[in-house]
Amino acid sequence: MKKISVSLSGHQTSISLEEEFVVALNKIAKSENRSVASIIQEIDSVRSPESNLSSAVRVWILRQYMQSAK
Repeated sequence: MKKISVSLSGHQTSISLEEEFVVALNKIAKSENRSVASIIQEIDSVRSPESNLSSAVRVWILRQYMQSAK
């Protein structure tokens, strides 16, 4: 597991992701010319309150890969 620390709405937080998800997130960020923090901020802004942020990031990554496989 890897920890990623980001500032969300002025508050420091960290998420834990498996190495494979970290690699995928970095690839997506690079391909979209965005920072990882901006992607996590976007995911955080639309996730349901019941959803864990780490899980929401994993699902977002999966959806990105599923869309690219169409």
